[in-house]
Amino acid sequence: MKVYVDIHDKRWKKYKIDFEKIANTAVSGVYKNSEVSIVLVDDDEIKSINRQYRDIDKPTNVLSFELGDDVLLGDIYISLDTVVREARNMNISVHDHVAHMVVHGVLHLLGYDHITDEEAAVMELKETKILKKMKIKNPYEEDVIACVDGDCCPGAKTIAWLKNIKVRENGFLQYLLYGVFGAVASLGFAPFYQWWWTLIGVAGAYWLTVRNKKIGGLLHSFLRVFPFGAMYGLAMFWWVLHSIYVAPELAAQYAIWTVPGVLGLMLASGVIFSWPFVAIANKKASPASRIWLFACVWVLVLWMREWVFTGFPWNPIANIMMPFPAIANSMSVWGALGLSFVLVGLIAAVVELLRNIKSKSVWCVLLLFVGFAVYGGFAGVHNMALSDNGAGTDATMLRIVQPASSQSQKATHNRAEALQRAQFNLKSLMDLASVPGEYDIVIMPETTYPFVVMDTDIIDMAIDLKKPVVFGANTVGAGGVYNSMVISSENGRIERIYSKSHLVPFGEYRPFGILPAPVNLARGNGPDLIGVEGFVFAPAVCYEIIFSDSLLPENSGEVHAVVNITNDNWFGNTPGVYQHLDMVRRYAIESGLPVVRANYSGISAFVASDGEIISSLPVGQAGVLDGFVWGAHKTIYRAIGLNMWMIIILIVSIFGVRAFSKKE
Repeated sequence: MKVYVDIHDKRWKKYKIDFEKIANTAVSGVYKNSEVSIVLVDDDEIKSINRQYRDIDKPTNVLSFELGDDVLLGDIYISLDTVVREARNMNISVHDHVAHMVVHGVLHLLGYDHITDEEAAVMELKETKILKKMKIKNPYEEDVIACVDGDCCPGAKTIAWLKNIKVRENGFLQYLLYGVFGAVASLGFAPFYQWWWTLIGVAGAYWLTVRNKKIGGLLHSFLRVFPFGAMYGLAMFWWVLHSIYVAPELAAQYAIWTVPGVLGLMLASGVIFSWPFVAIANKKASPASRIWLFACVWVLVLWMREWVFTGFPWNPIANIMMPFPAIANSMSVWGALGLSFVLVGLIAAVVELLRNIKSKSVWCVLLLFVGFAVYGGFAGVHNMALSDNGAGTDATMLRIVQPASSQSQKATHNRAEALQRAQFNLKSLMDLASVPGEYDIVIMPETTYPFVVMDTDIIDMAIDLKKPVVFGANTVGAGGVYNSMVISSENGRIERIYSKSHLVPFGEYRPFGILPAPVNLARGNGPDLIGVEGFVFAPAVCYEIIFSDSLLPENSGEVHAVVNITNDNWFGNTPGVYQHLDMVRRYAIESGLPVVRANYSGISAFVASDGEIISSLPVGQAGVLDGFVWGAHKTIYRAIGLNMWMIIILIVSIFGVRAFSKKE
């Protein structure tokens, strides 16, 4: 191996050291054609390098800069001041200590590390064997440790920084870091799309969880990771409390519930999102098997959020990939469950690899998850091609109406004003819907119609528009009052009524019959298909569309699209509005069905079956949107279904845990 020595400090010349011989002793024959550069400096220069590349304002004995090339291995910097001082303290010769630093630096260039205790033991054993060949005493015999605190290992700055932080078990800093990681992990979702923060947040919490050898019981582990879940959920869902202050009448009655609402969000989120970390904290598993366990429990929690209590599977981690269409469209194969499994598995694998760089099993698991991701990308591109089919054909022209009036303008609890305001809103709605244009069906948002509807009513606005109208209204039936989608023919007769079955807790019904809610609506009968003018669609009211497998009846025939009517007026221009749209896009990808979305306040949109937004109206802008949809197809995910995919992931994870359970 060729060794190039660059002397920056002339004092080095008085030490007659054969750097080429030392470096070649440290490598095997496979590197005989490789090259390494050794730069001999003083404390001032190495301190400057530390400050520039590692944010550490102090000198160290040796620094290694790996180039990742089998020929050009990299550069090794050695500080004369530090090695002389350390040699004197250890009562050994400068020559022997410099030889140790050269061996240490070369091993770093060959991929060895000492971030974990296991890695340090392997590297130290390798060093002592090499030094023994040169008849140099084992430098670790008397607890003399050179460069094992991470100071001489540039690269992987985040992990090195975390390693150097003294995070005491059950100390304040530990809980603070969990909370910070949870909060920043929310930034990957709409409207921010800073996906890297989600990866860093989850990775940081994972690192905090597995870094300690002393693992407590279930309750101890749960309390330790609770701040992550609490802050993760609060940062994602705080906007739901905005609804309390939208209408003055509601604010006067429900403002007192703001603080309990915040605490409730934190408590529920802490309980829900802590389980993946609790699982790996209480499982004495190898690093490789821990990856499978963490990813599996994460998606198991997501799956349970589909149906436990009323269900709220909002913001699966898969949604952070929406800016990357090919990756996002992998959900056409395995849904948000599968993409979340791959992403979380990759996060855990990278952390474990940084902690166990020499572990063959961790490398193997990482490559498996990379393989999953690559396959998903190719499948996503294929789904995007299928979604383009039929784009140039004639189709039913649809008109979406977005009133965008405020919630206070829309409704009031003042009986004297109620009728007058309802008539004004209906006239404003008709003025919007009557804008000239070519369209076949009018689609209006959730609770657009300001009067309660019965199935025998005649809908005058359909007669005036001379078009079939799909609109949202409260209807009365045998079970009580419903939040419904009403379909009226052009002659004003009501043809169909679909009533919402997934009601919003605290908004549309009282959980457990005692917790607060402004209304207590009855539930509809579930999935349905509706045909209007040859256009067959699956109806969805509000957040029903966030549930996988929720909108299509079993053995359903041809369906052209999903029609989603909703009212996000309650949430203003908060992240929730944009996240709701991403949940619509997710459903389109999973099902292979385009979505026609009419939102009272915005965002109304035509969404293609690959999740692309074809056209839209922004938040707060009144107007109409004319268009049509195409590209409906049956995806692999729709054919297999949510529950079967959960079973597949469980089987794969169990196999992974067992196959990689042996510790290296």
